[in-house]
Amino acid sequence: MTDLRDAAMTSKAWPFEEARRILKRYETALPDKGYVLFETGYGPSGLPHIGTFGEVLRTTMVRRAFEVLSDIPTKLICFSDDLDGMRKVPGNVPNAEGLHEHLQKPLTKVPDPFGTHESFGHHNNAMLRRFLDTFGFEYEFISATEFYGTGRFDETLKRAVERYDDIMAVMLKSLREERRKTYSIFLPIHPETGRVLYVPLKSVNAADHTITFDDEDGREWTIPVTGGKVKLQWKPDFGARWAALGVDFEMYGKDHSTNTPIYSRICEILGAPAPVTFNYELFLDEQGQKISKTSGNGISMDEWLTYASTESLSYFMFGKPKTAKRMHFDVIPKAMDEYHQQLRAYAGQDTAQRLANPVFHIHGHNVPASSMIVSFSMLLNLASVASAEDKETLWGFIRRYAPDATAETHPDLDQAAGFAVRYFNDFVKPGKVFRLPDDKERAALEDLAGRLRAYDGPLEDEALQTLVFAVGKEHGFEPLRDWFKALYEVLLGASQGPRFGGFIALYGVDETVQLIEDGLAGKLLG
Repeated sequence: MTDLRDAAMTSKAWPFEEARRILKRYETALPDKGYVLFETGYGPSGLPHIGTFGEVLRTTMVRRAFEVLSDIPTKLICFSDDLDGMRKVPGNVPNAEGLHEHLQKPLTKVPDPFGTHESFGHHNNAMLRRFLDTFGFEYEFISATEFYGTGRFDETLKRAVERYDDIMAVMLKSLREERRKTYSIFLPIHPETGRVLYVPLKSVNAADHTITFDDEDGREWTIPVTGGKVKLQWKPDFGARWAALGVDFEMYGKDHSTNTPIYSRICEILGAPAPVTFNYELFLDEQGQKISKTSGNGISMDEWLTYASTESLSYFMFGKPKTAKRMHFDVIPKAMDEYHQQLRAYAGQDTAQRLANPVFHIHGHNVPASSMIVSFSMLLNLASVASAEDKETLWGFIRRYAPDATAETHPDLDQAAGFAVRYFNDFVKPGKVFRLPDDKERAALEDLAGRLRAYDGPLEDEALQTLVFAVGKEHGFEPLRDWFKALYEVLLGASQGPRFGGFIALYGVDETVQLIEDGLAGKLLG
């Protein structure tokens, strides 16, 4: 453990860098609350999505890194802002017409359009918890409705009344002139209608911790700020929540970054040190535009998991969180293969290398072995030439290549074969473009077919790759990648492909000869 901790103290992996920043908070004394608190927030106006997954996953990676560095206990809270008023009716729910009369009510007071839970907020919270549990995250769930209503937030809310002017001074600097005239950090919840009101306050009374306001009909009300009678506007709520819970670390997207000084200052005004924060870059779609829930561009959680494993998505999320990354379907094969490459590398790495390996941050100390004896990219090519409609077609080739392999002994491979067939049929097949070879390529392909017909060497990747390599060299391809490009374009309908020797070993020598003959005869052109 000492060697591991020493290596972690100097590791350049970003979760360790963040964990060391958190550790500095407690160099001289342990936290009064007895643990280090990590938090992620969720707005339950919609269903959990890929951003929710990324935020909880990355926070868990930092938490895991901290636990290597320190023996201080840790806790992860997932906070749902379900006291927020419903601002608009979502377009993707059943019975939407019945929700209009509930606009501006807290989400936990809006009827569940799905008819399965106490409210729309409860429904989405249940979805979130099921979502998080599916991926095995360890967390404590906190509902804002419960947090405000049961009094857990009361002392901080009272302090916010007492320091109202200081908090307002922070907020007013960030607002436009017209907004300043009506802004208050407190949003009253109407005692009769239950709606969250955006109205100016007539007075804020520090003596009894009440606020006074006129509702939309001009009636004056005085209500306490405690007991769930009000909620804070979202920016003050962020900082006040940090103070109330004693949050030590929270991450959020770059679009929140300009608000960090506001959140932090409000937390400090309310008597607590601001947490360590981490801003990650946003994901981009195929065109380089920011991924948006409302526009539906990019790739969703369910879509990724239709074509690849959860671990491959975790691998993609780990890499360079401070850099904007395209997140579209074409990144999936690379993520799948690189994840398994890292799994295979882990066993032979020293401690420092392991701590820098993404799979440590995905799995912790329980890094599994990879059973992917055939790469995902190779499976895609195999699906292509075999016109595979199901994974059993691929297993026919895999068993010949590796007779001892079964779905039970190689579960990763079995799962990947199913993913590969779906991915090929949905994304690769529609875009395949075959061509005929030119005279130089034709001569080389005929030579390769002849050598394969006569081949009696081992059916091994390297031996067959050497044979393919020799044909390209003898036919004057310079650079040699032009020879392999010709193989891919004529035989596979793509400009890139696998190590061709490995492909022959998997697909079969006789089958590859037939494929070459079909390519030469133009039968692959469709």
